[in-house]
Order: sequence, then structure tokens, then C-alpha cells
Amino acid sequence: MTVSAEKMKRSPALPVDGDGPVFREPWEAKAFAMAVRLAEAGLFTWAEWTEALSDEIAGAREAGDPDLGDTYYMYWMRALEALVARKSGIAASDIERQAEEWRDAYLNTPHGQPIDLAAARDLR
Repeated sequence: MTVSAEKMKRSPALPVDGDGPVFREPWEAKAFAMAVRLAEAGLFTWAEWTEALSDEIAGAREAGDPDLGDTYYMYWMRALEALVARKSGIAASDIERQAEEWRDAYLNTPHGQPIDLAAARDLR
């Protein structure tokens, strides 16, 4: 199954231009690609994805989170992490731990060098 452009258009508030999705940072494109690939692999349907993302955005709004136009992919990542945890059986705490390891690795990698996840684990 591929996620069609038509299905993607139904994603709530997806930033797009005439060429398709718009990303401010490389990580946003990677987050986008992960969601598309996991849907194509059958972990969840695109309808489940749009529901999870809609719920995340609605929850953020209800909590008073001011959407200044730069938070969309943060909502995207939170929705993706929750959906993966729910559908794959991977504990949300394991996903968060892995995210923290990547964050540590990124922050402790010299500029211009490949990120070394093993080095971050050595710091713990």
C-alpha cells in the first residue's frame, strides 16, 4: 500500500506548497517520512494516523499551547510516538528513552561529524 497524495492532503494542517509538503528543518522531513513508511508497511492506516494527529493537535490547543506555526511537526512526532507505542507493543517509555539517547548523541557529536548513538550510551 502506498500513501497517496490525496490521503496526505487529508492530514490536518499539513504545511504544503505547490510542490507538496513543506519542511523547515531536516528532522521534520524525516518525521514525515517515518509516518508515511510505517503506514505503507501496515503498522497503521492513514485514517488512524490522521485521527492520532488530529487528537494531538486538539489536545495541544485545549492545553493552551499557542500554535505559532512552528509546532506542527512537534505534534506530528508526539502523535507518531503514541501511535507506534499503541500499535507495535513498544512501551512509550522505551520510545522516550531512545529519543533521549538520540538527543544526547546529537548534542555531544562535534559539528559536521556523523551522530554516534553508541557514544551517547557511553555517557550514561
